Amino acid sequence: MSKDQTTKEQTVFTGENQKASKGGMALDKSSTGLQPNLAGLLCYLFVFGLIASIIFLVMEKESKFVKYHALQSIFLTVSLIILYTVLTFIPILGWLMIILLAPVSFVLWLFLMYKAYQGDTVKLPIIGDMAMQQVAK
Repeated sequence: MSKDQTTKEQTVFTGENQKASKGGMALDKSSTGLQPNLAGLLCYLFVFGLIASIIFLVMEKESKFVKYHALQSIFLTVSLIILYTVLTFIPILGWLMIILLAPVSFVLWLFLMYKAYQGDTVKLPIIGDMAMQQVAK
């Protein structure tokens, strides 16, 4: 990651009261009443993640950390739904890709939930940039 990207990411979250912790940054409560790291984790719950992310995105007024994770979760879920749908229509090869992609998606979701709970912001390629741009607005 370049120095400019790191600076940009830091400025997005600068307005929040942050305390350094062992696992990353522990943020003060968000406007939802939850700790931001718990709200970030809830955004990534697979089946309810899309719904939870939309709810957190609409309800959250203060925490850019929560907004970032909500947006990244929405973009990731929509991207995977589109990818799975396209692969469904490709006989044999597409179905094999789905079988390989499913556990990778599950592990990615577990990783993102863990990192959000630790107070870290993992930026996925393309999707993370889109989420960061939306939060910065």
